[in-house]
Amino acid sequence: MIQKTAFEETKAQTKPLTGADLLLQALEQENVEYIFGYPGGAVLPIYDKIYDSKIFHVLPRHEQGGIHAAEGYARISGKPGVVIATSGPGATNIVTGLADAMMDSLPLVVFTGQVATGVIGTDAFQEADILGITTPITKYNCQIRSLEDIPRIVKEAFFIATSGRPGPVLIDVPKDIAATVTEVPQEQEVDLPGYQPTTKPNYLQIRKLTEAVSAAKKPVILAGAGVIFSKASTELKEYAEQQQIPVVHTLLGLGGLSEDNSLFVGMGGMHGCYAANMALYECDLLVNVGARFDDRLTGNLQHFAPNAIKAHIDIDPAEIGKIIPTKIPVVADAKEALTELINQNGKRSEHDEWLKKIENWKNEYPYYYDEDSDKLKPQQILELLHTKTNGEAIVTTDVGQHQMWAAQYYRFKDPNKWVTSGGLGTMGFGLPSSIGAQIADKDATVLSISGDGGFQMCSQELALIRELNLPIKIIIFNNQALGMVRQWQEFFYESRFSHSKESVQPSFVKLAEAYGIKGYQISNIEDADKILDEVLHNREPVVLDFRIDPNENVYPMIAPGKGLHEMVGMKP
Repeated sequence: MIQKTAFEETKAQTKPLTGADLLLQALEQENVEYIFGYPGGAVLPIYDKIYDSKIFHVLPRHEQGGIHAAEGYARISGKPGVVIATSGPGATNIVTGLADAMMDSLPLVVFTGQVATGVIGTDAFQEADILGITTPITKYNCQIRSLEDIPRIVKEAFFIATSGRPGPVLIDVPKDIAATVTEVPQEQEVDLPGYQPTTKPNYLQIRKLTEAVSAAKKPVILAGAGVIFSKASTELKEYAEQQQIPVVHTLLGLGGLSEDNSLFVGMGGMHGCYAANMALYECDLLVNVGARFDDRLTGNLQHFAPNAIKAHIDIDPAEIGKIIPTKIPVVADAKEALTELINQNGKRSEHDEWLKKIENWKNEYPYYYDEDSDKLKPQQILELLHTKTNGEAIVTTDVGQHQMWAAQYYRFKDPNKWVTSGGLGTMGFGLPSSIGAQIADKDATVLSISGDGGFQMCSQELALIRELNLPIKIIIFNNQALGMVRQWQEFFYESRFSHSKESVQPSFVKLAEAYGIKGYQISNIEDADKILDEVLHNREPVVLDFRIDPNENVYPMIAPGKGLHEMVGMKP
C-alpha cells in the first residue's frame, strides 16, 4: 500500500526547519488534537516547538499516568493517543502502558527522547535502550537517524497503530536529530509492502460459516473488543437478531450489544454469569467475533465448548488457532465479516428450546449479593450509579474486585462506554484513563472506579484533574485491602492474608481537598443515595470514598484449572 505524505505546510516554510519542527508539523498533518507528555532534557528541542504549537498539551504528574490517559482517550475517541516522554527513566516509566495497550489492542503513537546519536551506546546520562526494552510490547518501534525521514516515519507510525489490529507504536528521537536544522525535505513515499492487513473476509469461509449456523441447534456468538474497535455494534445486533443467536461478551467486549437486548446473555469467564458460561459450555457452534480466547475467559481448555464447532473471526491471523483449534477461520475486520454474514441471510435453524434454556439460566442464577446486610455493598453502589446515570456514563476502572463488580452490575447499553485494563490487569490504570476518556468526550459523565489500592498508585493525577477542571466522579471502593488478592488468599491459601490488608492509608477526603477537590466518606446506602444525587449532576470533580464490606467477595468464580461449568458462588 503506497501513500503520499502531505508537505503543503512544510513547502510553504521559507526558513530552515529543525527535526522538532518537522515532528510537530507531521503531528498536525495527522490532525492530532492532544499530546500527553512529560518534558525532560532529551525532548527539550521538541518542547520548545510545542510552546508555539496548536496542539493542546496535557501534563500528567507521572509518565505512567500520561500513557494511561492516552489509552483512555484512544478507547473512547477511536483516535490514536499521542505520548511524549524523555529518555531514560521517562521512557522506562511508560513501559507498563505500552504493554497494556499491546495486550488490549489500543492505538498509541509514542515518542521517546534519546541521548545524542554520538553517545548512544556509551551509557550516557539518562540513556536507555528503549527499542530493545519495548520490542516485545509494541506493534512497531524504530529510532530516527535522519531528520529528513521524520515526516515519513510519523505517517507510517499512525498508519500502523490504527490499521489492522490496533496497537502501540514507539518512535525514539535522539536529541541532536530533534535540534538539527535542515532545508525543506524532499517529498517521500510511504511504502509498507510487508504490512497489508486483511480486512475483507474470504467468501468461501463466510459460506462455510453461514452453513454451520444454519445447521446449529445451540449456537452462541462470543463478542470481543474487536466488535467495538471495528464499530460493528450495529452489525452484531442485526446479525444476532436475524439468526436469533444468543451473544456472550468478553470483559473488553461489554457494550457491543446492549444488555437490554433479549439476546444478550452476559459476560463469560472467571467472574462471568452462570448463563453465559453454561451457554459457552453446552453450545454446538461457537462463533468468536473479535476476541482472543484469553485464559480468564476459557478456564480449563478441555472443558471449553467441548462439543462445539469453533469459528473465529479476527483481523489478526496470529490469534486464530493460537489457543483453540478452529474449524472455520475467517481473517477479516469484524464489521466487514458481519456485514457479509448478514447479506448471506442464511436459513435460520430451529433453536427456540436453546434460547428458552438460556433464559431460564438467566432467571434462575442471576448475579446476587446479600441485600439484607447492614454493611455497604459495592453492588448496591453500582446499581445506584446505573440507575442515576441511566446506564449512559463512561465507566473506567482499575483492576481487582471493583473491576469485576463494575462489569457485572453497571449494565452497558452502548459501545465505547467501558474503559478497563483487561489483558495486562494494570493497577493504577483507572484514574488516569478517566482523564483521557473525559478529554475524548467532554460532555460525558465519567465514573472513575478504583479500589483503595489501585487508586493510590496514580493518585497524583488528581492535580491534572483539578488543573483541567475535569468533572470526573472518582469512586473508591475502600475495603482497606488489596481485595482480589485477599479473596484468593481466602480461597486458595487458607486465609493466610500475607500483606494484602492495609494497616495504614491516607484520608482520601483530605487528599482530595489537598488538590482542591471536594471529597466525601460514605458508609451506608442512605448517604450514598443522597450524595450521588448531589454530585452526579454538577460539572465538578469529586472523590467519593465508599467504605464497603471488607469481606465481600466477587461471585460467581471459576477456580484456576476448572471448567466453565464448575462455578462456585451462585445464588443458592
